[in-house]
Amino acid sequence: MVEQLTLGIIIAAALADSINPCVFGVLIFLLAYMTRVFKNTARMLLAGLIYITFVYITYFLMGIGIFTLAYTAGFAKPFYWFAASVAIIAGLFEVKDYFWYGKGFSLQMIPGAAERIKKYSIAMERMETKHPALSLAVAAFLGIFVVFVELPCTGAPYLAILGMLTKGQYGEGIPLLLLYNLVFILPLIVIVGFVYFGYTSKMLEKWRKEHRGLMRLAIGLFLLALGAYMIWVVI
Repeated sequence: MVEQLTLGIIIAAALADSINPCVFGVLIFLLAYMTRVFKNTARMLLAGLIYITFVYITYFLMGIGIFTLAYTAGFAKPFYWFAASVAIIAGLFEVKDYFWYGKGFSLQMIPGAAERIKKYSIAMERMETKHPALSLAVAAFLGIFVVFVELPCTGAPYLAILGMLTKGQYGEGIPLLLLYNLVFILPLIVIVGFVYFGYTSKMLEKWRKEHRGLMRLAIGLFLLALGAYMIWVVI
């Protein structure tokens, strides 16, 4: 199966994962907060990069954990079919949101997550005033927390790739997961860079809202194609 899992598929899946409006929305919100909290732009950049670094580490370790469990516990085959099914179902919901955004069931963060993110952001602001080093620790914690609460919204491409990796050799999967997660964070680094060089969070949020339907459509079509491909290569 790893022979069918080309670098192109890895990169496309990681980009589909990363351009999700959920991912962009949370980061833009946090950057708006960080811009207010960290008066020094260099410190804001540092906090943003710490956040992204911990997103990378957490997402990678989560992937390794799922991959290892599926590979070693003897249920690689059912996990593969589960991942393919999730890709197709998630793709249908994403395409639905292009035509009827937010109506009916939609893939979104775990309920209550947005309020908790705001709460932790307020804590980061308090820490910056009293204990500046700890405010950066809160940025790291947010990177870990956001990965888990965004999974229902963003996890389908990653799950599909993990399912495909279980069909190959375990050692071949590790560098591919490292690559996947590197591509996943690249758009996030670009957004942090935009804010650092003068783009306001309001400008980025306006762009996100204007294009979120198209982002959902692109992700949905890719997931449908990926799920169909996963089924086609094993029948």
